[in-house]
Amino acid sequence: MTGTTTASMRKTNETIFQATDLAAVLFDLDGTLVDSERLWSDSMDRVAAQLGGALSPASRDRTVGQSVPLAVGIMLEDIGASESVESTVELLLTITGEIFAEELLWQPGAEELIDAIRAAGLMTALVTNSPRSLVDVALRMLGNHRFDITICGDEVVRVKPDPYPYLRATELLGLTAEAVLAVEDSPSGTQAAVDAQIPVLVVPSLVAVPEGPGRIFASSLLGATVDELRHIHREFARSRRAHDQDAGRAPSA
Repeated sequence: MTGTTTASMRKTNETIFQATDLAAVLFDLDGTLVDSERLWSDSMDRVAAQLGGALSPASRDRTVGQSVPLAVGIMLEDIGASESVESTVELLLTITGEIFAEELLWQPGAEELIDAIRAAGLMTALVTNSPRSLVDVALRMLGNHRFDITICGDEVVRVKPDPYPYLRATELLGLTAEAVLAVEDSPSGTQAAVDAQIPVLVVPSLVAVPEGPGRIFASSLLGATVDELRHIHREFARSRRAHDQDAGRAPSA
């Protein structure tokens, strides 16, 4: 369910600039800021049951971090249902919206960290594969005031694991990849940020994220501080400059 890019914005910077200092933190939604992966799992189970099947654990893992249409396609194939992706997406979003409105909760430490980031004068963005209809439900709890921009899966031409959502977020913030840090929980989201040349703090949720370049791991956001995020960002910047110099290239800003 992709379409024209129409990211919701509260403010933008007109000047694109390069900086090594951390200027913004880009957050994934499901499993990162909110404890929603289990709610998505419940929704998928309900839809599969209505269609006469049961989603296998392996297929459930494959849906984590994916766009809704792709996740629905995986489910329909897994249970052998003949319903269309479009009608099943509509059913899934209806059920999930009802569950979100009643049961959605912050992940431990996430609310406090975002408030500290904004109090420190840094920008924040929400970058998610979830559709706008569900993001708006989540924002009733999260608060629109906590994000300068929101990027939703049905408002961009390509979704994670493609880097486009993160590239679009930095563009709208008036920043480059060198000035931001992403926070993710899934393999697809982590890959999207890494491919956008954005360093990633990974807080794994339901599905393990493999080790690899451009990422550092934390068990949760509980107790995380802005100073720690700045330190992580500086270390990634130093590593990037050293890599560029070893490769004989001019270092990034």
